[in-house]
Amino acid sequence: MHQIGFAFAIGGEIVDLVQQTGAVAKLVLLILLIFSLFSWAVILAKWGAMRRAKVQSSRFLRAFRKSGRLQEMSAVAEQFKPSPLVPVLEGAVEELRRQGGPLRIVAVQRATQIASSEELTRLERRLPWLATTGAVTPFIGLFGTVWGIIDACHGLGTAGAATLRAVAPGISEALITTAAGLAAAIPAVIAYNLIGASIREFASRSDDFALEVLNAVENSQAQPRPQVPADVRR
Repeated sequence: MHQIGFAFAIGGEIVDLVQQTGAVAKLVLLILLIFSLFSWAVILAKWGAMRRAKVQSSRFLRAFRKSGRLQEMSAVAEQFKPSPLVPVLEGAVEELRRQGGPLRIVAVQRATQIASSEELTRLERRLPWLATTGAVTPFIGLFGTVWGIIDACHGLGTAGAATLRAVAPGISEALITTAAGLAAAIPAVIAYNLIGASIREFASRSDDFALEVLNAVENSQAQPRPQVPADVRR
C-alpha cells in the first residue's frame, strides 16, 4: 500500500510539473506525444503482422513439402495469405503459365525473386518511422530541456536570488521534456531492432523457399527417362 501511494504521489508531482511548464515545453511534449502514439501504433500493427506471418509460413511450408505439387498448392494458397512465402509460389506459377512452351528456369527464378522483394518491401513499410522516432525524439526532448534551463536562468537573473530553492523548480520542469523524449525513443529503438531481425529472418526463409519452388518446377517439368527394352539390355 505504501508503494502504491508513493507511485501515485510521484505521478501527481509529474502531472503538476507538466501543467506548470511554459508554452514551448508544452509544445515539445505534444510533439513527443504524437511521435510516441504513432510509433506504438506501428509497433502493435507490425508485431501482429509478424506473428501471423510466422504462423502461416510454418503451416504453408509443411503443406507445400507434404504436397510437392505447384498447382495444388497454388489453388489453396489463399488460406495462407498472411505468409510472405505465398507470393513467391504464385509468382513462379504465373510465370509458368505465361511461358506456355519450353521451360525457362531463369525467368521463373526472376519471378520468385521479384515476388520475394515485393513482400519484404511490404513488411518494411512504416518501419522507418520507428527509426526516425528513436533518432529524433531525444533531441526534441533535449531542445525542450535547454529552452527550459535558459528560461529558468533568465528568471533567476531577474529575481536576483541565486539559491537552489529558486532554480530547482525550473530545472525539474525543463528535464521533463528529456524524460519524455527518452520514453518515446527507447521503445521505438527496441521494436525497430526486433522487427528488423524478424524481417531479415523472413528474407532468408523466402530465399530458401524460392529454391524449393525451383526444384519443384524442374521436377514437375522433367521428362521420364525412356525404358530400355529387355532384349536390348541383353
